[in-house]
Amino acid sequence: MTSPPPNLERYVLRLFVTGTTVRSQRAITNMRKICEERLQGRYDLEVIDVYQNPAATREYQIVATPTLIKILPQPLRRIIGDLSSREKVISGLNLHVRPDLPGGDLDRG
Repeated sequence: MTSPPPNLERYVLRLFVTGTTVRSQRAITNMRKICEERLQGRYDLEVIDVYQNPAATREYQIVATPTLIKILPQPLRRIIGDLSSREKVISGLNLHVRPDLPGGDLDRG
C-alpha cells in the first residue's frame, strides 16, 4: 500500500501560547494565515493556552511560548517565537512550493 502524495498529507499542529499577550496573538494570526495560504483544508491547528492547560506543557515539554509543534506528518518539529518569519515557519514545517505543479502546489520534501 502506498501513502498519499506528499502534497495531500494532513498537518496536525499545536500552537502553545500564554494568554492574550501581543506575542501570543501575533503567533496565532501568523499561523492561521500561513495555514490558510499553504495548507488549505489539510490542517488541524489547535491553539493551547498554557495558563488554561498546564498539563499540555508537560506532555510536549514546552519551555517557552509561543511554540508551534508539528505533530504530523512526521518528524515532529518545534518552532519557537511569534511565527513572523514566514520563511522560517515554512522551512520548519518542511513545506516547499512545487513550480512544476499547477498553481505551484505544495510538496513536502
